[in-house]
Amino acid sequence: MNVLEFERVTYSYPGAAIPALDDVTLEVPHGQLVVVTGTSGSGKSTLLRAASGLVPHFHGGAFGGTVTVAGRDTREHGPGDLSAVVGTLFQDPETQVVMTTVRAELSFVLENRGEPPAAVARAVEEVALALGIAHLLDRATDELSGGELQRVALGAALAGRPELVVLDEPTSQLDPVAGDELIGLLRRLNEDFDTAIVLSEHRLERCLAAADRVIAMRDGRIACDGRPEEFLAWAGRDAAVLQTPGAKLLRDLGITPVPGVKRARASLREHELLPALEAGLSSGSPQQTRRRGARLAGALKWRDRALPDSAALELRDVWHELRSGPVILRDVTLGLGAGERVALMGRNGAGKSTLLRHAAGLAEPTRGAVRRQGRVALLLQNPNDYLVHERVSQEASDQQLRRVGLDPRAFGPRHPRELSGGERQRLALAIVLGDGRDQAATVCLDEPTRGMDRDCKALLARLLSSLDAAVLVATHDPEFIAAFAERVVLLADGGVIADGPTREVLAGGSYFATETARILSGWGGLLTPDEGVAALAGLRARAGEAIA
Repeated sequence: MNVLEFERVTYSYPGAAIPALDDVTLEVPHGQLVVVTGTSGSGKSTLLRAASGLVPHFHGGAFGGTVTVAGRDTREHGPGDLSAVVGTLFQDPETQVVMTTVRAELSFVLENRGEPPAAVARAVEEVALALGIAHLLDRATDELSGGELQRVALGAALAGRPELVVLDEPTSQLDPVAGDELIGLLRRLNEDFDTAIVLSEHRLERCLAAADRVIAMRDGRIACDGRPEEFLAWAGRDAAVLQTPGAKLLRDLGITPVPGVKRARASLREHELLPALEAGLSSGSPQQTRRRGARLAGALKWRDRALPDSAALELRDVWHELRSGPVILRDVTLGLGAGERVALMGRNGAGKSTLLRHAAGLAEPTRGAVRRQGRVALLLQNPNDYLVHERVSQEASDQQLRRVGLDPRAFGPRHPRELSGGERQRLALAIVLGDGRDQAATVCLDEPTRGMDRDCKALLARLLSSLDAAVLVATHDPEFIAAFAERVVLLADGGVIADGPTREVLAGGSYFATETARILSGWGGLLTPDEGVAALAGLRARAGEAIA
């Protein structure tokens, strides 16, 4: 028996002009790991909501067809009944966490089932260790960072070992290490307990290598359903925006795309491109390589960096210490000049969100000082916090909507809560940027690409690059950073450990690096597929000239 079945499912949200799902039929057997992808608004989240029973029981609207989960018809069983067999994690973990401490949150679903205390304690300990949150068990949930909260919500979904796990952008707020560990955990669950996993994701480079199957949605329909290699071939022909950076790199070089860094490197070796690159033919002379290493070492000596003469934003010797003991920010000195575009990176809990709150004046340092030249606009991680009206047109003007790529005619009449995660993110950004009458001197964004496809992220990068204001963006997305940032600041344990040009900080890493940089081992400081193709094509040309 399949654990999940859709039969001719069509669904429309209340008042929507077109269906979010249109005649969808699919089957997911036990033990399969399925990645669902597609552009923003393609129907991914709605598909997952239908699998968990939230569509139509919670969202209402018009529903046709049949969804069966572990033998239960969702028309007859609501989300409460289905929670015994399906664990869910959606894009807004803030709305899923209901208990005051992490331990209580992880225990909640098991205690509701009437599990004995020893079984509850064992399950909580196991899932906490698996997700790397054992040190958070006695922390208050309202003190956690967005990434920590996401892992806690995931732990609550996994604690009961459901037959099906449904996840909507589960790595969107996780640092690179935690994201990789999460995908590894899902793969182990899938293999060890025959758990079916269905997850939607925009950053396919994180999960494609672990998938058994990829389903691509387009306009509420299934446009592609096949193995990862089949999906990459289809995306290269019919949906370039869905290609991973590594797949684009290979395809543009005339090589069949494959998922994952390891396999991409193997393909380049087979075509004798990687060995030549490693020999330094495209990265310059040994002297140039040494100079590059010296520049990176200089970037790591962040304390030597002089603050701008006329900083739009300046943090000097800033500390933030909680009464309960943890130090969130420690001795942070950071300045942004007018018009400067800076990315803020670091693992979950490093202090990124707290730094942005200090920048905007929502928090006061326990030591040190923050100076601002004009208004600071801040977009926090949860876009729902900014949405208060019944219609999108009431939230933002037509001009504001167009600025973030939302068509006022299509989106204006809709309720903000009916938008996809990426669409809500863009709407909140339009609200924060304002209508131009009160220009911000500094714009701070916390994980702004959550729920956005590559086209939307490219639009956001262009928008941020066009602003006169200083821009500070906290993000785990190195591909987005490479598209807009001039400079990267890396936090660890609340302190700045690196501050330098984007290319210097991102090119040589393994976690804080783009997929292209990882495939090419950072040679030549290449960050994007286009840069990699240009360098390798030049390598081929020089090799041909040498043979001639």
